[in-house]
Amino acid sequence: MSKTINFKIDGQAVSANKGETILQAARKVGIYIPTMCYITKTSPCASCRICSVEVEGVDGFILSCNTPPTEGIIVRTNSEALEQERTNIMKFYNVNHPLECGVCDKSGECDLQNMTLEFGVSQQNFSARDQHKTVKDWGLISYDPALCIMCEKCTHVCNEAIGDDAIDVYFGGYSSTIIPKNSEKLDCTFCGECIAVCPVGALVSSDFKYSANAWELKRVPSTCAHCSAGCPLEYEVRHSGLNGDKEIYRVKNNFEFTSLCGAGRFGFDFANRQKSDAVAFEKAVEALKNAQAIRFNSMITNEEAYILQKLKEILGLKLFNEDARMYSNFMKAYSSVSGKLHHSGSLDAIKQAEAVIVVGSRIATDNPGVRYALTTASRHNGAKIVYAHPIEDALLQNTVTQFMKYEVGTEEGVLALIANELLASVDIDEDTKAFLDNLDLGNLSAESNIGDDELAFMTKQFKRANNKVLVIGSDLLAHERSENIAKLAATIEKYSEYSLVVVPSDVNTAGVSMICDLDVDELTVNTVGYNASGEFVISSLGNADLAVPALNQQEGTVVSIDNRVLPLNVAVAFDGYTLNDIASCLGLEAKNTIDYTKELANIAGFKAIDFDDLENFLTGLGEDVRGYLLDEVEVDANGTLEEVEELPEYNGTVIYNANPVLQFNNYTNKTKQLPKDTTLRGSAQFATAAKISDGDEVTITFGSTTLKRTFQLDSELKGTIALNPVFDITQSASAYRFAKSKIERVVQ
Repeated sequence: MSKTINFKIDGQAVSANKGETILQAARKVGIYIPTMCYITKTSPCASCRICSVEVEGVDGFILSCNTPPTEGIIVRTNSEALEQERTNIMKFYNVNHPLECGVCDKSGECDLQNMTLEFGVSQQNFSARDQHKTVKDWGLISYDPALCIMCEKCTHVCNEAIGDDAIDVYFGGYSSTIIPKNSEKLDCTFCGECIAVCPVGALVSSDFKYSANAWELKRVPSTCAHCSAGCPLEYEVRHSGLNGDKEIYRVKNNFEFTSLCGAGRFGFDFANRQKSDAVAFEKAVEALKNAQAIRFNSMITNEEAYILQKLKEILGLKLFNEDARMYSNFMKAYSSVSGKLHHSGSLDAIKQAEAVIVVGSRIATDNPGVRYALTTASRHNGAKIVYAHPIEDALLQNTVTQFMKYEVGTEEGVLALIANELLASVDIDEDTKAFLDNLDLGNLSAESNIGDDELAFMTKQFKRANNKVLVIGSDLLAHERSENIAKLAATIEKYSEYSLVVVPSDVNTAGVSMICDLDVDELTVNTVGYNASGEFVISSLGNADLAVPALNQQEGTVVSIDNRVLPLNVAVAFDGYTLNDIASCLGLEAKNTIDYTKELANIAGFKAIDFDDLENFLTGLGEDVRGYLLDEVEVDANGTLEEVEELPEYNGTVIYNANPVLQFNNYTNKTKQLPKDTTLRGSAQFATAAKISDGDEVTITFGSTTLKRTFQLDSELKGTIALNPVFDITQSASAYRFAKSKIERVVQ
């Protein structure tokens, strides 16, 4: 049970929960204590001393950022002595800091600049010998050590919030600097979070550098459109010339409470610049009138999905979206056991967890938001994290406490073994007990490669843990036995202490799955493609028969991994037509696309709220008030677990369709700054099995797909599974992500 500590700050009665600091207690009641190096989401850096306060009866100053209060103490945040202390600190900060405010990218939003003014430092009483410090080019990130004040925010956030642990402090007095950790060059995932937290202009975006002043940019709050994490961000826009259109210059996030991956931060230029015309519009209307089906992807808003569903009803069309259909089938099977429409877990649940099991996802690149939540749980809660997958992931090596390698295709058996282990000592119904009793544990263990000792070690790790979470990845959504896997996950959630998180593949997979009545994609002729292939293509990707706006060019909503309905806003204008314009010619009547936002209430879980009434911000204490959470909906729980089928074997050379860091889909592939590694990456063992060598041009054939790649040896990979990127191609979401493949070297 948490104990409340009561004390006073500046004469005001305040309280703190166990583990909270004086600074946190002050912020909760709106008492201002200045800080320079403090970040809410990491442990205190305690390097600036600006947050010093006085405590009655205690000699000297106390750092409020890392000092918990005790019962009855009296704290003062302002006094002549504190004012002098803080002023002197600011003078020391300014000793060697170059006066480059006129050209510095941080000018106008610089903490050092602001606090120099706040404490009235108008002249310099100290001096020190100038240090020659060379600007470092770290690719997407530029580092100017001459501007660095060594607050250490960047190192803390890189380690504790992201998990890269890629930068370190080189201590050398006035020669101290930030350096790549254990490397000559910066080796990280380039999330840019170090840029976000830097209080001065030391760490900046290389692309943004010298392009605009902070006060010239207009901030547009929105939601990241690259994965299902639903991360909040702000597009910063300005006209591109004297009479030019507005363009996105950079992306920022509320770094105190949230993190953003590199795709969200640097991959913002995916707007559709193709213009649509009246002739193309009329052809689109006719194409839909004569079409048999619409094929579309999940990179659309809820409102667009609602329009497509209405067009299906009016025109008698079929709707094809294999990604959302697979997710829908998985969740329906889940609901048949859980009795609930939505899974119970969230990113916050992962952050607060002390035990997490991740199954069926290369999660660090599939959904960085989940990775950052796992990092937070590991660093702040000491969480034990089990990562079950056929391929180990080097990005998680500092976070995962146990890697359970299973054989490709055996996920149904793996979930059955985990369920049997987690439910061994809990009360379950007779049918579930009979199912577990009938499991051939020896066979499942042998075929999946998950041993009794591994499961026992997992249980031992989790023995004293609270707040447990099971994370189900997108590998399982397209598995042949996905529905029974969903029932197994629901059974674990229903009878154990574990909350469940199911990771949708795309930004609005969850929303589309609930809104649209989807058909199995039969490759029907006479199909209109909406951001997908078809005889007539309507797309926001460019080079389409009719252009429509991308997700950073329209208002609307999406549903995140947290089952939260989140708003998108227009960052840059689109010169052309929208899906709503087409629908208006086909019998639907709405002036604007967002008129359908409140109509979503016709679908279970959604609420009748106008788009303009949706909030879109985080409070000063980090509370997320963006959009709204879907209502929990109870459904009939009449599903039963099926007998586990014989586990398949994947022999020979196997590829895993997984994207590299910073790439997700065709939209991130459009962007200028994000690297585009399209190589097939595999181990030396894979190369031997496939009879290829590093640098060879190869053709890969799997299923009905054949493509050409360059093979690259990757020392971090083991076994005969290679990583094949799919962000530059259109890959069927109905296919299991692992595939038996034929690899042939291209003879020049």
